Amino acid sequence: MTSPANPSAPAAPRIPEAVHRRRWAILGVLMLSLLIVVLDNSILNVAIKTISTPAPTGLGATQSELEWAINAYTLVFAGLLFTAGLLGDRLGRKKVLLAGMVVFGIGSMLAAESGSPVQLIVFRAVMGFGAAFVMPATLAVLMHVFEREEQPKAIGIWAGGVGLAIAIGPITGGVLLDHFWWGSVFLINVPIVLIAIALMIWLVPDSRDPKPGRLDPVGVVVSVIGLVLLVYGIIKGGQLADFTDTTVLATIAAGVAVLVAFVIYEKRSDHPSIDVTYFKNKVFSAAISTISLVFFALMGVTFFAVFYTQSVRGYSPLQTGLLMLPLAVAQLIFSPRARLVVDRFGNRAVCTAGMVTIAATLAAFATLDADTPIWLLEVIFFLMGAGMAHIMTPTSVVIMQALPREKAGSASALSNTFRQVGGALGIAVLGSVLSTAYRSDIESSLGGVPAELRHTAGESIEATLGVAEKLHQPGLVVPAQDAFLHAMHVTALWGAGVAVIGAIVVALFLPGRAPAAPEAEVERESVGVKD
Repeated sequence: MTSPANPSAPAAPRIPEAVHRRRWAILGVLMLSLLIVVLDNSILNVAIKTISTPAPTGLGATQSELEWAINAYTLVFAGLLFTAGLLGDRLGRKKVLLAGMVVFGIGSMLAAESGSPVQLIVFRAVMGFGAAFVMPATLAVLMHVFEREEQPKAIGIWAGGVGLAIAIGPITGGVLLDHFWWGSVFLINVPIVLIAIALMIWLVPDSRDPKPGRLDPVGVVVSVIGLVLLVYGIIKGGQLADFTDTTVLATIAAGVAVLVAFVIYEKRSDHPSIDVTYFKNKVFSAAISTISLVFFALMGVTFFAVFYTQSVRGYSPLQTGLLMLPLAVAQLIFSPRARLVVDRFGNRAVCTAGMVTIAATLAAFATLDADTPIWLLEVIFFLMGAGMAHIMTPTSVVIMQALPREKAGSASALSNTFRQVGGALGIAVLGSVLSTAYRSDIESSLGGVPAELRHTAGESIEATLGVAEKLHQPGLVVPAQDAFLHAMHVTALWGAGVAVIGAIVVALFLPGRAPAAPEAEVERESVGVKD
């Protein structure tokens, strides 16, 4: 009777029986905490038009201020993820998870009461600070309560939770904006935080790395400064519609220089916040790059899709939320099943098909017009969600299983850092492409606008419509919509180009199908693709 002893022998010291029994309940609690972090960004996507409306309805935020409201959260989040992962490894993931939830809840309350765009940007950064301690801890705890053979299934359900948040976020945001003021989209986080904290204290076990890494405060500060400078330069270029401006070029160059210095410092450090040696594994590097490129394209597209549905097509925030539902439904359907497709066809084929699908759907945005049948937008969103599901789940599994279990916090942080940086750059770059294309098209129609309002009126479709209403010039509405549609088409094609690059990276470097010995094959391919 040796066969039962064999499988149980290695498992017993790693996962206690009591924890193993409640692993699915723990996964549910982790998904609830993950839900609010993802939910917050998807709710905000529907609210950006309302926040850009002048007071008292909104804050009168400009397009560049809206980009900063999103990116203040994202950049702080991305910059601190690695330190948060290390703190979780050192102090205990449960403690860090609880602390992150508390800070996120406080930030949400403050953001809801913001009196100006600047205050909103600051309090969104506070929320990003809290969220940075939540995200890596959820995946690290998951890796510690599930055995290796169950991890792909658990990660698939976890990724489906992200899809659920993307689904209910816009709808929840739409319902709130139909009945309450814009700050309610942040205040809704508070009761969810309280419920999640209570369940965490009760159910989630603590875990830590027996050999935790040292913290790297210098690396964290340098990386955040570099990213903020780079993103600031890109957003400023879009705001001015001039990327040759001295300030814009100097800021972007300074950001790149600081990030290069960061990489050099990390390579020489004996306790780096990002261990550059991980990237010697080409499979790991390709998976991380793929996630970044997916979020680059998708975050930029979501940003302009809201203005298309609300400002051009005239749908309400709630209707916009419902229109985005197919994107999330597809992820909910396909994320848990993606591993079965990978088992049959391999990571390379599945992820390449996913990236090609995303590229095609982004290009399809360039065909949308003011009177396109709305069901076509629904088909595009559904296919986009399906493509995303067949990339996120397989690449998450590749990344998490590429490093030892003790480094789960670091692997999760790396994955999320690059996801968030990709998203922030997507909003900055594609948002700037949108601004530049829009301004160049609308300027010829702004001749009747007073000189002091002309620059502001040309910044975004909402700014033009706001000036048109203020000056009682309804003749500006149609030119504004036409200029926006042209800008959206240009931006969508840029996003599609980025997705094509992602498809090439996946096709070249991700492992193929390995039926005989999957782990050995993945390892061999990751070493065997050396030049």
